[in-house]
Amino acid sequence: MDISGIPLFAMLRQRLGYLGERQRVIAQNVANADTPGYAPRDLKAFTFTAQLQSQAGMAMVQPAQTASGHLPGPGRRVGGGGTFRAVSKPDSETTLDGNGVVLEDQMIKMAESRMQYEAAIGFYQKSMALLRMAARPPGR
Repeated sequence: MDISGIPLFAMLRQRLGYLGERQRVIAQNVANADTPGYAPRDLKAFTFTAQLQSQAGMAMVQPAQTASGHLPGPGRRVGGGGTFRAVSKPDSETTLDGNGVVLEDQMIKMAESRMQYEAAIGFYQKSMALLRMAARPPGR
């Protein structure tokens, strides 16, 4: 059974790829913490909406406002993609030699990425268990 055609698993795979790439970028920042003039980098945030748009072939997907008390959906188009680009994101302080890496901030980002990665893996495992259960013959 090829699960790569199931949109949920395709989005999970992209999410895991994003988080792995973010860990790599953060590790680069930590490795260059003593490099003069180095500006820390980070990836643009991975959003569910952007991935939903990319899975829908860039079609505009809007949530329905089914009651007057509900908030209307966003009226903007959000693009998605399978590649991730690092952008310069200065931390809260810069040293005299021009290095902007703050190790504490990088460690927080790394811990956040790790927690998100573990949550995505857990969701993947639960989804696989659900598929296995659905594929079993009745009575087993």
